[in-house]
Amino acid sequence: MSAWLIAVILGFVEGLTEFIPVSSTGHLLLAEHWLTFDGQPLAGTFFGTEVFNSVIQCGAMAAALPLFSKRLATLARWREPAVRDYFLKMALAFVITVVGVLVLKKLGLRLKHEVMPIAMALLVGGVLFLCVEMWLRGRAPSAEMTWTLAVVFGLGEWVAVAFPGSSRSGASILFALLFGMGRGPAVEFSFLLGIPTLFAAGAKTSMDALKAHETILWSPLIVATLASAVVSFVAVKWLLRFVESHTFVSFGVYRIALAVALLLLAR
Repeated sequence: MSAWLIAVILGFVEGLTEFIPVSSTGHLLLAEHWLTFDGQPLAGTFFGTEVFNSVIQCGAMAAALPLFSKRLATLARWREPAVRDYFLKMALAFVITVVGVLVLKKLGLRLKHEVMPIAMALLVGGVLFLCVEMWLRGRAPSAEMTWTLAVVFGLGEWVAVAFPGSSRSGASILFALLFGMGRGPAVEFSFLLGIPTLFAAGAKTSMDALKAHETILWSPLIVATLASAVVSFVAVKWLLRFVESHTFVSFGVYRIALAVALLLLAR
């Protein structure tokens, strides 16, 4: 398969799944498992590297920024007590995320490309989404962002790093729902937290790759990033409308169905 086609496919997968709670990392790893480049699985090529995944995630994030322009504009007024409070809670969630990632990396955690762990993380997350949505029936959600929720969002990021397939947005949103936060506010905060998180990860992995003189296929990387950006904009715009009148049950069902299919194929 040509490098250009692989770039478009991976960019599409990343853009579609980054903010939808089905795990972009899990889907990318699955694509890398089955697609080939120069006769070998993508996991053994540039397309399977951390720098490739991190950079196209930045593209997905950057494209979706205009959809949250109102909230981002309010953050510029950080001197106002309510805005400063929200900003500080986001900063706390980011610090917790960074500390957790650094600790896990220090412990030698590396992304696993095996199908089984991804399938299990998808399955567990799907079941939890169904259980949480059943538990939420009849309960009034809150739009308030508390200090407890800030910690919860940071811990959700830890889960996503430790278990590929659990989903960064999925884990944080799931935890937020359990603590009473509404779906819309949870999606919004998950996105805003992703801005510094994904850009920091992209910058670090890129710098590390350049320092190590790793081979970087710039043209396919740019194509994948652009594809990710275009698809991400459409996907996030749809998601924001979807959560206004729907639950996350359909995402839970999708995760379970995909996990079962993967487990059957792995037999």
